[in-house]
Amino acid sequence: MIPNLANKLGAAKRLPVVAIVGAAVAVAVLFGFLSARQVRAQAAQTAGAPLAASFEVASIKPNHSATMNITIMFQQGRFMATGIPIKQLITMAYDVKDFQVTGGPGWVTSEKYDIEAKEPDSVVQEMEKLPPDQRRELSRSMIQSLLADRFKLKLIHETKELPAYALVVAKNGPKLHEAKPDDTYPNGIKGPDGQGHPQMMRMGPGELTGQGLSMASLVHLLSQQLGRNVLDHTGLKDKYDFTLKWAPEPGEGMMLRGPEGGNPGAESAPPAESSGPSIFTAIQEQMGLKLESTKAPAEVLVIDHVERPSEN
Repeated sequence: MIPNLANKLGAAKRLPVVAIVGAAVAVAVLFGFLSARQVRAQAAQTAGAPLAASFEVASIKPNHSATMNITIMFQQGRFMATGIPIKQLITMAYDVKDFQVTGGPGWVTSEKYDIEAKEPDSVVQEMEKLPPDQRRELSRSMIQSLLADRFKLKLIHETKELPAYALVVAKNGPKLHEAKPDDTYPNGIKGPDGQGHPQMMRMGPGELTGQGLSMASLVHLLSQQLGRNVLDHTGLKDKYDFTLKWAPEPGEGMMLRGPEGGNPGAESAPPAESSGPSIFTAIQEQMGLKLESTKAPAEVLVIDHVERPSEN
């Protein structure tokens, strides 16, 4: 069991990487640990296999606050999360989206936890020598180990053919602004250091701003919003700056729901009282791109067993 962190972490400066506010999202995200990757298709496997590393110490406490705020941070060999449901922790650990995790008791979504964990010093030193992709994979492995050890999590990995969207270039071509490699974004989104950087985004109800983002990052964000996998069929290889605005649907939270078939733009028109386009129309009019309904294989994680966390 991973030992208690209570008297070992000390007072680290909190540096939010993700902040989900209420039912909607209003965040500035540094695309490091949370950047998209292609989901690996695996069949009939369970969590708990030997992992590359685990946290040296960890503290997990129930969060009974009424706030819906969530903060997630990686800094100087520490992982900290406040008010995070376990289902979201699973999506982080396995780099999948919310709709790809099914099963389990209701508390995996409704109950929240505060987590503070420290990586072994030897792992921190080794991670500094690794390229970013390998560092992300090692970080995910440690969260997977935490879930298996403290929550007794067991998953079944399945591959299913699910409704998806293909993001393609619209008839008149893209309307995206190509990012400058050396841009410091003086009037843009600022990082925790107060400076502007590429690979950052901000989301709110009916608005998505991207700063030096690739198409891979964009389709990852759209997948989260639409509750379906979005596949990049644009052929666009550069990084782009953009602001996408649409009329949020009543009660819209993190995810929007598109139609199950047909033309998404036509069938997802905003209600009469809305003053703007649907997200599908906005993507076409403002970005010169288009979402087309399709189907694609996707990894689905089925929660086979999970328990409330063991004591610190």
